[in-house]
Amino acid sequence: MNILLSGSSGFVGSALLEKLNVNKVKMLTRNTDIVDDKSYFYCKDFLSFDFKNRFHDIDVFIHCAARVHIMKDASINPIEEYREVNTAGTLNLARQAAEAGVKRFIFISSIKVNGEQTKIGSPFTAADKPNPQDPYGQSKAEAEEQLLALAKETGLEVVIIRPTLVYGAGVKANFASLMKLVAKGLPLPFGAITTNRRSLVSVYNLVDLIKICIDHPNAVNQVFLVSDDHDLSTADMVRQMGHALSKPAKLIPIPVFCYSLAGKITGKQDMVSRLIGSLQVDISATKKQLDWIPPYKLEDSFRMTADALLREKN
Repeated sequence: MNILLSGSSGFVGSALLEKLNVNKVKMLTRNTDIVDDKSYFYCKDFLSFDFKNRFHDIDVFIHCAARVHIMKDASINPIEEYREVNTAGTLNLARQAAEAGVKRFIFISSIKVNGEQTKIGSPFTAADKPNPQDPYGQSKAEAEEQLLALAKETGLEVVIIRPTLVYGAGVKANFASLMKLVAKGLPLPFGAITTNRRSLVSVYNLVDLIKICIDHPNAVNQVFLVSDDHDLSTADMVRQMGHALSKPAKLIPIPVFCYSLAGKITGKQDMVSRLIGSLQVDISATKKQLDWIPPYKLEDSFRMTADALLREKN
């Protein structure tokens, strides 16, 4: 099984590369310093990339690379910039893959295709109508739709995976910042945020699912949601971080309505919503269709994430 991988230097792509047979993996890269390595192929951008019969021996293309979600996007026209990379660029790669005889195209999408928030007990499913709320999610949703149309047109086997928030060794952004605060033993005002529920997925479970999708017959032209199958409130998540760090979290029970009020005053309702709201996914269809269960328990994934963070400090 020969694999072509994009995004091999990213968070998910690098973790996936570690678990694949590197002798059978070729990678797209924008790093001109390593294009002489026969395992790498230079790709200035997805729209201009040309296969030129170089990948006639590739069986599966795993597309992890993307223009990622940016909290404060200063772009003049963000939707078009997301579309250029995540939609048009993805379709260019997939179409050329089909023309080159690649059998399967695995697209790492996002739960943002479903939306931003759920009600308790009403998780997102893969069968839900897409409801993206921002340019990033919209660009991913459009890519999914066009990929599935391409599958019908060409016979290319398309597999779409929508992860929730991904964490693990090397995670950045808000998850890492919060874990660092817990590691410092600082009091945190999340003690009263106990009734919301968030679905997370460790990069270890996500990578395992991607590997399953490389050749599973039931994955063809399907959309899969993925999580650790263990939802947490914000307070529980912080406590779990403390447990993993062997540093019990110090939580102050600030009433939830205070966050809503602060969000309205500061104009940061979206940020507050992610903190106090819920986003759950139902992965029962994923487990049934692929005969798969997340192999890493949430506690173990948090521990591995914490161990990596502590190694960085030393």
